[in-house]
Amino acid sequence: MKLASLFSGGKDSTYALYLAQKQGHKVVCLLSVFAKSDESHLLHHPNLQWTKLQSTSMKIPQLMINSNSDDTDDELFLLEQLLQKAIDQYQIQGLVHGGIKSNFQKEKFERLCSKLNLILISPLWNSEPEKYMNDLIASNFNFIIASVSSDGLDDSWLGKSISKLDVNTLKHLSKKFGFNLNFEGGEAETFVVNCPLFSNRIIIKESKKEWDGYRGRFEIVDAGLNYNA
Repeated sequence: MKLASLFSGGKDSTYALYLAQKQGHKVVCLLSVFAKSDESHLLHHPNLQWTKLQSTSMKIPQLMINSNSDDTDDELFLLEQLLQKAIDQYQIQGLVHGGIKSNFQKEKFERLCSKLNLILISPLWNSEPEKYMNDLIASNFNFIIASVSSDGLDDSWLGKSISKLDVNTLKHLSKKFGFNLNFEGGEAETFVVNCPLFSNRIIIKESKKEWDGYRGRFEIVDAGLNYNA
């Protein structure tokens, strides 16, 4: 089946795309809605502008649109426009969604897909958190922490590339502080710098951290693709 993939550049949307292709589907385009701020309940946006590098590395074209509001209905309207464009340009039959537990998101996307006669594919739905995080590492997904907003996650995690050992540390912290190990609740956002889908790894050339004592962001200022490897 020809699919579009809702894409933020983080581990969930990228791994969902990866699993959909392993299931035999063909992902023909990426759909990215630039949310206005961190307050969006539907979309994620840290470092979203750098998804163009991921799109280039995966050789999958990207359709993008900016949102001027955090209102869910407005964001859904914009996503509907992107989906219609993907239907017209790429004849998609469905949409890949990287959600794991959020019924709010899944129901919104299901209604939208039903309206457009598309099928929603959710390869990560109800994944067990620890197994999922370890599967990411085992599948050679290299991702960094792009933002944190939870007790137990300090500024030392910002920009950190997550290893199997880090997953164990996060498991203990999640039990102690009560956050979701896979960050499903928005406790942290991620950005994939390399995975089996990429032809070239992303190299972060310049970055900066913002930290207010509880919340923090790792902002990519300059990045490119490694064509030498």
